[in-house]
Amino acid sequence: MAYRSTLTAALIWAGLLAAPLLGRAQGTVILTGKVSGRTTDTVAVSVRENPLDIKEQITYARLDSKGEFRLALTVNGPTRADLVYGDDVADMFLEPGNQLEIRFKGNDLASSVRYKGKGAEANTFMAEMDDKFVENDGFQVLPDNIMLYEAPFLTFLDYRRKEENKFLEDGGEGLSQAFKNYIKAEIDYSYANDRLTFQDLREQVVATEGRLKMTPGYYSFLDDKALINNPGAVQSEMYQEFLLNYIHYLAITSGKQRSDPDFYQVCYDMAKKQLSGPAKPIIMGRVLKESFRFGHVKQSAAMLEDFRSVDSANGYYPVLKQDFDTHKAFAIGAPAPDFRLVSSTGDTVSLKQFAGKLVYVNFWRTTSGLALRDLPYETELAKKFEGKNIVFLNIALDENEGAWKQLVISKKLPGLHVRTNGGMRSAVARAYAIQDVPSYFLLAEDGTFLNTKPKRLSSRAAYDEIKESFGKANTYSSTLPGR
Repeated sequence: MAYRSTLTAALIWAGLLAAPLLGRAQGTVILTGKVSGRTTDTVAVSVRENPLDIKEQITYARLDSKGEFRLALTVNGPTRADLVYGDDVADMFLEPGNQLEIRFKGNDLASSVRYKGKGAEANTFMAEMDDKFVENDGFQVLPDNIMLYEAPFLTFLDYRRKEENKFLEDGGEGLSQAFKNYIKAEIDYSYANDRLTFQDLREQVVATEGRLKMTPGYYSFLDDKALINNPGAVQSEMYQEFLLNYIHYLAITSGKQRSDPDFYQVCYDMAKKQLSGPAKPIIMGRVLKESFRFGHVKQSAAMLEDFRSVDSANGYYPVLKQDFDTHKAFAIGAPAPDFRLVSSTGDTVSLKQFAGKLVYVNFWRTTSGLALRDLPYETELAKKFEGKNIVFLNIALDENEGAWKQLVISKKLPGLHVRTNGGMRSAVARAYAIQDVPSYFLLAEDGTFLNTKPKRLSSRAAYDEIKESFGKANTYSSTLPGR
């Protein structure tokens, strides 16, 4: 279920569900179906069992001459999954023993998919809930409700939660208890997460106003210990996302800033102290992955070694170690992965052609409200740096080439625009370890990573940060292993 946008550094990890949990019953799921007007020859189901592993377990089935398919996969208990056809994706919820019949149109999976059989109730409910709440801007924080002030924003959140709970209560017949628990956690932690991140997100998006000063009791809901440590909600993506933002909040209220070199060390220590149960190693692991991405290799290595004491079952350490080894290749001061992509005007663009210039890289897609809100600010920055050695490079992770090109051209979007085939699964997205959009990188004149989490395009501090970055190539080379 694609839920609401939140603060960039902790936007929802789409598709991730649960850690391997002890006691979850393993079983088989059978999917049969038919594609009308097929546009490709295979259908697939993608599952991520481990919330710290970006790798997907993908099961494919080939369509026959009639467009029919059959596939079987094993799931370790109730599992969130993705039904994938070409570049189109639909959310699914699978439980051992499900036998689903699925039908959809080849050119419109998400909107046309229909389910029958055992497990159909949950998947139909997810599609209907998505249509009612996710596709309706009135129930979303972005693009309009972020403009509200504290009191009306809380009224909006309360109303949305009430309507979602009513939808679950009215449509709950035939749904398994596992699915109800999952949806209930999604509802409760969507509320908690949006409330927690409202002040930060509003400051970033509403550039015409300063940071809101909240009333003394605004964050009092965080005092509820049952909200923080809730073992029954560990399968919820929103619960995991809320906890990560909660740890960020604790670090910031203790006086730390995201730009501080020890920010993630403080977050790691707080997660280790404040959290308990199955969510504790997951969130500590999420903090570790952030520290890998930030590029402070030596600090990350020390935290990773300490993580062994928390991960007694060794369920996460191997994944984190592999991720750490991968990220060493693009730590601060390391060469950024090159690529060759086609621009909106049909030209071939490679990273190497920008040697001698700063490159502000923006990974985005046309369906991301937050990414679309940031783009207009690129015009202002480009004007301020006119004549300077800097390029604003926008890499679209859109599956729909036509929609992307039409938006870029019709809206006369600023900067240089290129697109990669495969979206989030593309080689470029994997090379830069993109987990959601928008994601930003600032590259030095020699093509090395200068800042793997620069200020957003819409941030008032972006201009000063970029201005101070000219000529800083190789400044951080001492942070790399062996230097």
